[in-house]
Amino acid sequence: MITIKDVEHVAKLARLELTEEEKELYTKQLGDVLKYVDQMNEVDTTNVKPMCQVIDFYNVMRDDKVVQEISKEDLMANAPEEENGFFKVPKIN
Repeated sequence: MITIKDVEHVAKLARLELTEEEKELYTKQLGDVLKYVDQMNEVDTTNVKPMCQVIDFYNVMRDDKVVQEISKEDLMANAPEEENGFFKVPKIN
């Protein structure tokens, strides 16, 4: 059971200032949440596989094949600046 002291403790940890009305409201709301969690804990999940996504999807994989090989000279032709065969970029501070 959630008490007003529990709500005050959580509010203090979160550095929140609550009015008395808010404390009472949050005490009731947090209590309702915990009742719902208790209700969910009563559900038999022995044959339910754990999952990390609620949507059934999968990665589309393809073979990693070279379809067009580009020479280093052609790549470096696109560089605004080059130094010793590498792209030269502005220094970031």
